[in-house]
Amino acid sequence: MAALRAHGSGDGPITNVHDPLALVMGPSLDPYGGRRPPPCAAADPAVLCTPATSAMCFPWSEDECGGGTSRRDTPSPVPFSSPEPRAPRVVPSPRMLSFDLTDEQQLLERTVADWAAQEVTPRIRDLDRAHQFDRGLFPKMAALGLLGIPIPEAYGGAGMDYICLGLASEALEYVDTSLRVILSVHTGLHGMTLLTWGTDDQKQRYLVPQAQGSMIATYGLTEPSAGSDARGIQTVAVRRGERYYLTGEKTWISLADVADVFLVFAWTDAEKKRRRDPSGISAFIVERAFKGFSSGTLDSKWGILAGNTGFFRMEDVEVPQENLVGQEGEGFKIAMSALDQGRYTVAAGATGLIRACRDASVAYAKERKAFGAEIGSYQLVKEMIAKMESDYQASRLLWMRAGWLKNVGRRNTRETGLAKWFATVASERAAGDAVQIHGANGYSDDYPVGRYYRNCKGAVIYEGTREIHTLMQADYLLGYRTDRPVRCEPPAVERPQ
Repeated sequence: MAALRAHGSGDGPITNVHDPLALVMGPSLDPYGGRRPPPCAAADPAVLCTPATSAMCFPWSEDECGGGTSRRDTPSPVPFSSPEPRAPRVVPSPRMLSFDLTDEQQLLERTVADWAAQEVTPRIRDLDRAHQFDRGLFPKMAALGLLGIPIPEAYGGAGMDYICLGLASEALEYVDTSLRVILSVHTGLHGMTLLTWGTDDQKQRYLVPQAQGSMIATYGLTEPSAGSDARGIQTVAVRRGERYYLTGEKTWISLADVADVFLVFAWTDAEKKRRRDPSGISAFIVERAFKGFSSGTLDSKWGILAGNTGFFRMEDVEVPQENLVGQEGEGFKIAMSALDQGRYTVAAGATGLIRACRDASVAYAKERKAFGAEIGSYQLVKEMIAKMESDYQASRLLWMRAGWLKNVGRRNTRETGLAKWFATVASERAAGDAVQIHGANGYSDDYPVGRYYRNCKGAVIYEGTREIHTLMQADYLLGYRTDRPVRCEPPAVERPQ
């Protein structure tokens, strides 16, 4: 990814002038050229506020100005440019809105889209029909740096920002959901969790090879009797001296039958398990090679057929104490923290699926004729296509807002959940309408929209069902839910000097 980063660098003066065309809604999506600044870089937030923008100014809290490891050293940003007759663009302050992607972000988006179109699109229909997962995708994605997009270079990653992670997720799912799933579980749920909660030893042993693609990782929370009710897990970890012994089963696990390491959640306090007190849950790194571990593939699913989904069992699996992630009893917090990263990639991915449905529908509506005219000329077809466009644009804005919050190091559970909820539900609607526009052809595998329809449903269920997210958003508004501080937060990207 060094070549990609080179395209995103440059030197030039930064002028702290507010562009009125940028002041449209919400906070900036790209305040520092796609890189996350430490909140404490703004020693005096007031200097960045003007009467025209004061409503969008929010001083950093003391918690946000705590220390943190920067993702990577970054060069000076490139001043924004805009075509005439618009006023000259400048690098906006963190309170300003900009929809301009940096050179680095644009290059990444094009690179991922081109790679997926060339390497996967010609084969995806056959892979889907054969229920075949292509293990050869891992080294190819690793060669592009995709498996470590938001991981610092110090840990083998590309050192890019969250907007880049979202762009890659969207571009991958534009081709097929199975590609985005790899990024979600390997990087979002597992890799980012180790970056946030892992010890230096764990990062060296696991995060570095994961970011480089030589070790494949996944996330194990769901069980046969515990989906939305995470406290209902039955897996237990019994400590004996300096070791834990894990027993239990996880199911509906992406990459279950191909991953090398697993982030596993288990009860370590029997009394708290009985009382369903989540502070009795802990998190562990479990290796496939550990004695007593076994896995299998779920063959009965009807969507994401080109992806690997399965289960794994642990029978008194011995796990060293140094593989405990975080502190004993922090497992539930770690699981929820991980979902903030996974849901983000799901939201961006679902946005890509909406775009795929839109593009396929537009092409078909201009090609197919009925009653002597292109079907695109009929109002009800136009209505479905227009809804896809509005859902696509809204979904992209929502995940980009969440990405901006992540970039500047602000808590984003609420915003990420909203993005995931909206985008996945909208993707199901878009896929259904795409099949409808294609008519009988949409009900076959001769066109991709049938695959989109089968793939989209999973995201409406996993990482928080639409019903769970509905309740969450209502609870935020009603004051029944607030996000409590956690001990560890993902590190911020250093602000360019």
